[in-house]
Amino acid sequence: MAGEWHSTACILCSINCGLEVEVEGRRLTRIRGDKQHPGSQGYTCEKPSRLDHYQNGRHRLTSPLRRRADGRYEEIDWDTAIREVAERLVAVRDAHGGEKILYYGGGGQGNHLGGGYSMATRGALGSVFTSNALAQEKTGEFWVDGQLFGKPSCHTTGDYHDAEVAVFLGKNPWHSHGFPRARKVLREIAKDPERALVVIDPRRTETAELADIHLQLRPGTDVFCLSALLAVLVEEDLLDSAFVAERTSGAETLLAALAEVPIADYCARAGLAEEQVRETARRIARAESCSIFEDLGIQQAPHSTLNSYLEKLVYLLTGNFGKRGAMNLHTAFGKLIGGGRSDRRSPVRGEKIITGLIPCNAIPDEILTDHADRFRAALVESANPCHSLADSQRMRQAFEALEFVVVIDVAMTETARQADYVLPAASQFEKWESTFFTLEFPENYYHLRSPLMDPLPGTLPEPEIHRRLVRAMGALDGLDLAPLHEAAAQGLDAFAPAFLAWMGANPAAGRLVPVVLYETLGATLPDGAAAAAAVWGLAQSCALTYPESVRRAGYESGNALFEAILRERSGIVFSVDPYEETWKRLEHPDGRIDLVIPELLEELAAARGEDPQQRDPAFPFVLAAGERRTSTANTIYRDPTWRKKDASGALRMNPEDAARLGIEAGALARVTTKRSSVEAVVEITDTLLPGHVSLPNGLGLDYPDESGSPVVHGVPANELTASEDRDWLAGTPWHKHVAARVEAVA
Repeated sequence: MAGEWHSTACILCSINCGLEVEVEGRRLTRIRGDKQHPGSQGYTCEKPSRLDHYQNGRHRLTSPLRRRADGRYEEIDWDTAIREVAERLVAVRDAHGGEKILYYGGGGQGNHLGGGYSMATRGALGSVFTSNALAQEKTGEFWVDGQLFGKPSCHTTGDYHDAEVAVFLGKNPWHSHGFPRARKVLREIAKDPERALVVIDPRRTETAELADIHLQLRPGTDVFCLSALLAVLVEEDLLDSAFVAERTSGAETLLAALAEVPIADYCARAGLAEEQVRETARRIARAESCSIFEDLGIQQAPHSTLNSYLEKLVYLLTGNFGKRGAMNLHTAFGKLIGGGRSDRRSPVRGEKIITGLIPCNAIPDEILTDHADRFRAALVESANPCHSLADSQRMRQAFEALEFVVVIDVAMTETARQADYVLPAASQFEKWESTFFTLEFPENYYHLRSPLMDPLPGTLPEPEIHRRLVRAMGALDGLDLAPLHEAAAQGLDAFAPAFLAWMGANPAAGRLVPVVLYETLGATLPDGAAAAAAVWGLAQSCALTYPESVRRAGYESGNALFEAILRERSGIVFSVDPYEETWKRLEHPDGRIDLVIPELLEELAAARGEDPQQRDPAFPFVLAAGERRTSTANTIYRDPTWRKKDASGALRMNPEDAARLGIEAGALARVTTKRSSVEAVVEITDTLLPGHVSLPNGLGLDYPDESGSPVVHGVPANELTASEDRDWLAGTPWHKHVAARVEAVA
């Protein structure tokens, strides 16, 4: 109804700010921040104002598609699609084993709920290997968390709103956010003479423009900058010695290694003035509190896992852990960071599996081989690995080599074009949805979003797709769901014990639980909220895992928590913690932080022999492939008209480089790497150092023209990246450090 505002959330980054939306028909006509949202409190940036470009565009699919023998696609009905997809997946399982079916995805920045239901489909197939975008970004950091604090799920978050010093490392929160109300918080810090904003980044970002200290290091030299920073803390006796003695183990070994770092030499390698590095260390050390945010700038660059280790040592050695304004261990609603055995390896190459995820860059190696354990099929959901992962050419080759591929998505993505079947999903505003980016402390919040409209005709929400697939595969045959139907009809208090009793009698049905809940409890939930049935299970788990935290938020049971989640359409605070709660979440038996990670100390020592200035003369530039800009978001924005400027996604370069190469602003340049070449319009800017160039993220997507023919807009950066260029331990790609050549185009 026109003039009526509905609560929802932004789906463009992990913060998922609360929004209020005015809907006319199927269009999102007006959008503003939701003041009732417990995290964003009315804040939003400019990007979600154009979300109708996602909701209503020529990219939307409205029928299941099947690839014909000639390679073209034909529309089929849902019953046929579900039956044939189930048959083909079961055929691969029966011929080769379910472990040969790779699952990739599970949701983007706004749609995790459907991915939760995929567990039932994977369970029915016996599919055990998964991956998603976290495996090309955060797994190195998660692994370091596990070594320091006891488990990878011991994830730290900064208290930037209260920190005296806030440090952003390879991070530009002005555009990439990363914590609630980012721009407001940045301005507050910048204006307060008692506080300090520190940015460590090779580019003078919008955040760096506000900073008190900007360490503009050379690209890829983070290991030398951070090592020097830590060595200064040791040399000048700036450590919180009492904290280190009382709360950590292994300090003697670590400090001895840091004492060997040649500070002046490492500052020179990073292209930094030694005194500026020393002053940065002193400012952090004398602060009452410091929070540090590391992001893709160091996590997708050389030494990425080591960089994460060194970053965390900065706040640990200065005692900025487990207190106000510092780093703390948060609760979680839902399992964003997986667990599993730490010794798991990928089936072909033996790559380390961290938090249950195969490294993205290793996926082609697990397919393009005659190894008996290679992947034979893939199920891809709400993800686009043939565009968003490194080495798009090789990724396409890998998908072409699979025996069967099915994609669930709202659009005919670059990955969907490699599929045998494409199943069209309802948009994120046409279904019950949420994310599990619950990363805040001391208050943590969760937001279950209700649909703004019915699904576009011909599409289905992912929970319903998975229910139909599981049914078609016969996975629920023989299971008596009648007791659960009866209990659900009596209410939540009756359902909880009945469900526990049913699970005790049917232990093999564990991985089918999301669909079981959907069919039983889901049928009784108000407003058609069947997809929220899985959230009931998560609420029970959350209340059991963090009982005191949930009680402090006002909920005495998992049922009470779930009822509030269903009722409060702007989201709720589900946990409240005092700062000392962080110490109860350490998983090492002695309750201490283990400062020594032997593998990374060995890598640190070996780095002394590196020369970061030494480059292949054929590729003298460092390309950052995927810079976040005001005109870029994630790739759900396929319609290029959403961008108000920088429509083509310019190649940014330093004036000195442009003059030397004879390239003028607005002209075309050719960027060449060992993988491929692309042409891009040039933007000349002194925010980049000489020898450093960047291309934006989120471009190079095809979008149908008025005749329906796909047209590519902007540069697909991953045509330039290589799958073998990755971190030795976690396998994270070097998107931010690609060797390149730049030439003028006549």
